[in-house]
Amino acid sequence: MTHGGRNPYDQGAGGGRGNGYGYGHPAGPGWAPPPPPPGAGIPPQPAYAPSAPRRSGWVRFREGDWPAPMNLLRRIRLHGCAWALMLFCLWPFMLFALWYPLARTAARQAHRRFPVQAYPRVVDPFMKRVQDARAWAALAASFLILLVYGTGQDLEELQAQYLLRVTTTPWLVLLTAPLIILVVFRLAPPSARPFMRSHLGSSGRAALWYFGAFTAVPLLFATMVALSELFESFRPVITIGLLFPSVWMLSYVVFASLTLVPSVFGLSRVHAALPALVTGVLVWELAAVNLAFSGMPPGPVPVQLAAILGGPASVTALAWWELRRLRERYGVRLRAA
Repeated sequence: MTHGGRNPYDQGAGGGRGNGYGYGHPAGPGWAPPPPPPGAGIPPQPAYAPSAPRRSGWVRFREGDWPAPMNLLRRIRLHGCAWALMLFCLWPFMLFALWYPLARTAARQAHRRFPVQAYPRVVDPFMKRVQDARAWAALAASFLILLVYGTGQDLEELQAQYLLRVTTTPWLVLLTAPLIILVVFRLAPPSARPFMRSHLGSSGRAALWYFGAFTAVPLLFATMVALSELFESFRPVITIGLLFPSVWMLSYVVFASLTLVPSVFGLSRVHAALPALVTGVLVWELAAVNLAFSGMPPGPVPVQLAAILGGPASVTALAWWELRRLRERYGVRLRAA
């Protein structure tokens, strides 16, 4: 930095009395100028916002951060022959082109209504890997039993069991969770109950909103079928008019489930142990429902017992293990001290 062609912080050489520009000073040769203030001579710098952490593809998918349809088409680099093949297979391409905008808006609305950061859960990475391994092992065991002992009728029953589980699980959670919350609330110390009570309202509102959307899906499909049969001359108009809202609502429920199901409708904010407790009880209820509606699985008696009891028992054991690790590593307790 210069000041009129001279450095004002240079003491100069030769001593003596100077002219006030740094080449000397009236005080004499022993005088030393004060150090410059921090940042002297540096022009003001623009303020830059801190860079946001990079999000994974799964997080962006769950939060509804999907590219626009035209941007997605620009990203797909296919040869001309591949595009020609897609035109010959027009129906799958048209179905995807119609579904993508609906699913994109449904995912954005679901994330806006149920943001991920508003429904936290204490996640132990080691337990998460163990739970994923158990789920894959259970899936492989079920496939092996069907491959060895199953028939065509068993495959049809498997599809019916999956549909039954999807439709009954939310209602079982709605009936089971309040009872478990009441037990945990009674076991908690009195000093923690006001905090737990303050989060029950938000969890209840989230559950009611979710079940309203969940109930609207079959109602929209049933209305579409009933009106199409009642007014056969207007069937195409009725089908198109109600199919798009039905698909949008179904996509909304799916993306809302990605946030609400792991935290059990935000019950982890009430108590960190509630998701594990609800899961440990819910798995036995689902096993009883499957046994009541679908009967015994195929195979000899030991295989049937292992298929019926193995899944719920392993999930309950992992839930108990998770509660123990929450207590040891994070200080999560159920009973009052």
